[in-house]
Parts: sequence; structure tokens; C-alpha cells
Amino acid sequence: MCDATANPCVPALRRRRLLSATAFAALTPAWAAPPAPTAPHVSPDVALQQLLQGNARYVAGRPLPRNHAKGRAARAQGQRPMAAVLSCADSRVAPEILFDQGLGDLFVVRLAGNFVNDDALASMEYAVQFLQVPLLVVLGHSQCGAVAAAVQVVQDKAVLPGHLPGLAQAIQPAVESALRRQTGNLLATATVQNVRHNVARLATAAPILADRAATGATRTVGGVYDLATGAVTLV
Repeated sequence: MCDATANPCVPALRRRRLLSATAFAALTPAWAAPPAPTAPHVSPDVALQQLLQGNARYVAGRPLPRNHAKGRAARAQGQRPMAAVLSCADSRVAPEILFDQGLGDLFVVRLAGNFVNDDALASMEYAVQFLQVPLLVVLGHSQCGAVAAAVQVVQDKAVLPGHLPGLAQAIQPAVESALRRQTGNLLATATVQNVRHNVARLATAAPILADRAATGATRTVGGVYDLATGAVTLV
């Protein structure tokens, strides 16, 4: 039988998710109190401007010269990313490269379809709560296979193997929204709607993200990366 006090029947990961923000902050110093940041933060608007300027350099083929070995000792003492990016796991999408940023500049969470599940949300909350990240970005991309799979499930009643049905289900609201609009390319429209849906999810996620957004300490934006041109367009 399960011990009602220790409750071993609840998986460890599930128990961690049940911790309140206060309890989470009381965990071991190595986790709840990261080392001192290496640089001061910028405002959300300045962070966004720097990302867009970096993307412009990437599109033009003129990225800043970087020596990744330089600053390694300082980075070992702490991190102070200026933005947290929720992006697709697609191998052609690498936020640090397409935004022309260096090591330690971006806190990146990646999963196919760039949608907010419990783990992605917790990761973004960590970035805001403990790293004081001012800008959150949901980054979709053209020709996204995860969104395309969700389109097939909704339109053609396709049956996906393994755990893929859960992925399609998470993206399904965006596909249904795109179908109601019935304008242009369905995949492209669903990709934009998926970004917008998850921007709203992050911006209103209580208590951590919603509270910070209400004070203006953080801003959440969405963008779509064009694989062919390299450009990121805000949506």
C-alpha cells in the first residue's frame, strides 16, 4: 500500500510540479538561487530590438564575430539571458544562430510544434522567476512538420503512432482557428495561430508570468521564422 505521508505512488516529477512558488523558492540554493548574474538586464523592448537586429544581421549574412571560448569562466559563475525563447525542435531552427546571439544570451526551450505544455511552462517560469528574463518569445517557423501533422489529424482524421497524438492535440486549437479563418495557406495560417495561441498562454499563466506581465517587467511576443529567407516576422 502507499504511504499516505510520503505518497510514493505519486511520481517524483508530479510531486515537484505540485510545489507552490514559495516552496520552490525554498529548495536548495544551487537550484533556487542561481549564481550572481554576469550582466545587468535590459528592458523587454530593448531585448526585442536586439533580437530583431541580430536576425537582420543573420539574414544579411553578416553575423558578429564571436569567440565562444572567451568568457567561459564568467559564464560558469552564472547566467543572465536577455530573452527566453520557446521554439520548435526542428533541426533547421536554432534561435542563437538566427538571432545572432552568443552563449548565455538566450534561454531556449525547444519541442516540436513550439507549444506550451507543463514542462515548457515551468522552464519559462524558471527563466522569469530566477533569471529575471525580461522578454519571452514564442517562435514558430514555416513548413513546420508538427503543425502539418495536426492539420492532417483535423482535416483527414489521420492516426499518428506513439505519443504523437498528444502533440497534435496540443496544436489542434490553432488548426481549428485557421480553418475558421479560411484565408490563404492553411499550414501557414495554422502556424501563425499556433504562435498566437501560445503567446496568450504564456502571457496569462498565473501566478508567475501573468504577475510579471501585469507590472511590465516582462513582455511576451510571437514570431515566425521563414526557412527560405531566414527572416523572423513578428505576428
